[in-house]
Formats: sequence, structure tokens, C-alpha cells
Amino acid sequence: MNALKLALAAGVATAIMAGAAQAKTLVYCSEGSPEGLNPVFYTAGTTFDATSVPMYDRLVRFKKGTTEIEPGLAERWEISEDGKTYTFFLRQGVKFHTSKEFTPSRDLNADDVIWSFERQMNAEHPFHKIGGGSYEYFNSMDMASLIERMEKVDEHTVRFHLTRAEAPMIANLGMDFASIFSAEYAQKMQEAGTPELVDTNPVGTGPFQFVTYQKDAQIRYRAFPDYWAGKAPLDQLVFSITPDASVRYAKLKAGECHVMPYPNPADIEQMRSEAGIKLESQEGLNVGYLAYNTEKEPFTDARVRRALDMAINKDAIIEAVFQGAGTAAKNPLPPTLWSYNDELEDRKFDPEAAKALLAEAGHAGLKTNIWAMPVQRPYNPNARRMAEMIQSDWAKIGVQAEIVSFEWGEYLKRSKDGEHQTLLLGWTGDNGDPDNFLYTLLSCDAVGSANRARWCDEEFDKLVKEAKSATDPDKRTELYKQAQVRFADQKPWTTVAHSVVFMPMREEVTGYKISPFGKHDFYGVDLK
Repeated sequence: MNALKLALAAGVATAIMAGAAQAKTLVYCSEGSPEGLNPVFYTAGTTFDATSVPMYDRLVRFKKGTTEIEPGLAERWEISEDGKTYTFFLRQGVKFHTSKEFTPSRDLNADDVIWSFERQMNAEHPFHKIGGGSYEYFNSMDMASLIERMEKVDEHTVRFHLTRAEAPMIANLGMDFASIFSAEYAQKMQEAGTPELVDTNPVGTGPFQFVTYQKDAQIRYRAFPDYWAGKAPLDQLVFSITPDASVRYAKLKAGECHVMPYPNPADIEQMRSEAGIKLESQEGLNVGYLAYNTEKEPFTDARVRRALDMAINKDAIIEAVFQGAGTAAKNPLPPTLWSYNDELEDRKFDPEAAKALLAEAGHAGLKTNIWAMPVQRPYNPNARRMAEMIQSDWAKIGVQAEIVSFEWGEYLKRSKDGEHQTLLLGWTGDNGDPDNFLYTLLSCDAVGSANRARWCDEEFDKLVKEAKSATDPDKRTELYKQAQVRFADQKPWTTVAHSVVFMPMREEVTGYKISPFGKHDFYGVDLK
């Protein structure tokens, strides 16, 4: 950021903070712009922080700071003995936000729930193709084949009929893609000839109401006074979009923002003793990885993937990139998640063996690329530096790799389409279930969406699908452990690290809880 941009950003932040004298305003220095304002199209935490977390609710939700499910828009639910029928009893009196174009005439009802899922699952739904019709999470989780039909029992009761038992179903419905929209708003906008406003001018039931969005600059919200769980202690919430971690820290020290994510690892020690700042931390439910595009030669050959994996000095990366805030990853699951297979041994760093295996596979002198994320994520604080270290490691075994990057939204879009050869990415869990890592990221159904390795392995796929429908937790654990063995053998990813999540904030911030899912939730947060 040059001096002029920094001065302008500081001016904007100062004006925002000055407004706090009239209203209780929290400024969050976010790390990037959301890809859009409708969470059902996307999978990035940056987008969820700006959309589904403040503005929408789901049938169920996670108790703050935990992976424990509690009632949300549904006060309670019943599950049939065969695990194929779920009945949700909706909370009454839940209000929707208003906007310039829309004033709701009714409270939340069963129509809104059905509309929100039908849009994603039914290609004939009038809104299915609005906004591009790409429902990455819904498709990655094969929800369209899972949900046979939905039934409006009465105004406040919805019944889901499934094609099979689905062990993680309730946890899945607490995820961002399951946000509930206003069917009435959609109908009004369709009648007005502006259906796209449903996605660009959000109307939800969440604790904060959308005000304005200036791309790459700021998003403004105000507390929703009629929120069903009670008005937020804050009056206003501002996302001040600040991609550079050093600039975020400077603004935090200057009092121009109250909370910042993803600090530079090198700044952690200073933050611990910085006057006016407190630093909270928690082991992350995450994994950072390098994915090999298994649909492209030579990465179709597991020997090539194993060779490149063996050539990467993971310990050096942990030390240089994470600087004490990460641990080497050997599985696609974080060790804090149940069914983690601790019996598996991580592969050894062995450049000579890697070189020999690459030659055996007929690909000595390989040329490829490494895609590096342009933003900091909890699972990777510096993707460019990591890519440079991998590039150097591979050069030692005769592999030339070009480093490629794009703007974050473009990076996600292009990698979803499979344009890369290898890429750095990662995942923070959404619901505390192993299915959210193994099936969502690595199943055949997820190819073309969250499965960036585009890996479809029959043996692995059978195991994770069987685990989804098993009701016995011990049986599920055993199947997931077997799936991790298969993953380790076939190496669609090099698993790099699990990180500790650090959250620096001003001392006047109270009530903030670190989310195990890497989200930033300001409902219940206050300023003293």
C-alpha cells in the first residue's frame, strides 16, 4: 500500500472511529473483500464473515466458541428412527430486515426455509440460475441427491425427507450454505424485474443489517433492533478492508480498528506486550495443503505426487512461515477432530529418494507451476513465501516450478475450474464432523467444486460415503481412519500444516470468542 492509499485508508478509518462517539461502532480490519454478498455461492471464510455470519441465520447454529449444535431458527427438531426424516419446528415471531426496496409483510415461515434450499437443488427454480447458479458447498456435499423432498407441514413446521440416512445432517444445516432467505423478498424483486438484488442487497434475519458496501474499502452494517435473540450490544459494525497484515496492525495500534485477523507471525511477540492490545489464541480446526491436479499429466501418476511430496522440507516451512504457530500435518484432518488417524506415520523428507522416484515415473526434468494465494488465511499466513520454499525444494530434484497468483476471488474461481497444476489452499472446518474435510474436499462428488485436487478415487470414495450413512460413531471412526490410510498412499495433497489462530484486539473489546471454524462473529461483542 503506497503512502497516498495509506493516508486515505487512515482518513476513512478515523472518520469511522469518530462516529463511535455518537453510536457504539466496532471497526473490524478484515483481510479482504468478500467474493459476493450471498454466501450460498461461495466457500471462503472472508465471504462468510461478511455475509452469513452477521446477516443470516440457519435452522440450527453452533454455540459460540464451540462445535456444539444448538437451536437457531428452529426451536427444536425430531429425527425418525431410520434417520431419513427430519422435522423442524420453527421459532415464531422471527423478523426479516428491511431495505430501500423491501418492507416485509410477514415473519419467517416454512416457505422461506423451502425456498432457500429449493433454489440450490432445483435447476427449474426461478432463482437457480440468478447470480450464476454455482452452489459450491451444496454440490460438494451432494445435497441434491440427499434431499428427496421438503414438506411444509404448516406455517412453522418443515419436514425434510432424505434418500438415505446422513449422520452429519444436523451439523451440516448449521453451515453457511444453509442460510435462510426471505421468499417474499425474492418474489417482490422478481415482480419488480430486479431479482439480482436478492444477492447484492441482502435481506436476512441476522443480528446485523446491511447498509453499504464499497469494494476493497469497507462494508457497513447496523444492528437489527428486532433480532429474535435480542439486539446486539453494538449499534454499528464496519469492515475496513485491509489486505496487508502490517497495515492492519498499524491501524490496530493507532486505534483505527478494534479487531484484526491473521497477524504476521513475526509480530506475535510484540503484540503480547503492546499497550492497549490483548492477544487471544486457540488451536485451529484447520489444515493447509498443496493440492496436485490429478486430472492433469503427470499428476495422474501417484508416484509423481509421492516424489514431489518427499522433496518438500515441511519442517523448514513450519519454522519460516508459521514461526512457532503451526505443526506439521500428516493427515487431511486436524488432530483435534475425532477419527484422526494418529497411527499413520508422516512421510520422510528425502530429496534423493524423490529424485529417483520421479525418474522411475519417467518425469525427470518436470516443469510445472505452484499457485499461491494472495491473502493470509489461518492455515497459511504467507502463501507466497511457502511457494518460494517449495519452488526451491523442487529445484533441488530438477523440477522447475513457476509461481502463479491472482486476486482472491479469481484465484478461487480459476482453481475451482481446474486451471492449476498444483496450488496452495487449505480448509477450516465448518461443523466439527470429519465428513466436512474428507467428503467435502476429497470425494468424487466434490470434483469441480471444493475438491481442488480433482481426485476421484473409488476406494477412498466408498469409505467416506459409507461413513456418512453409518449411525454408530465407532464404525464411522474406523471407516474414516481407513480413508486416511488410502489418502496417505495416493497423496492427492501434500498436507503442510495445522496452525494456531491468533486474534489481536483492542483492550476495550469484550465478549469476543474465537470460533473453531475460523469465522469472525461480532454478535454479543461490546466495547467498554
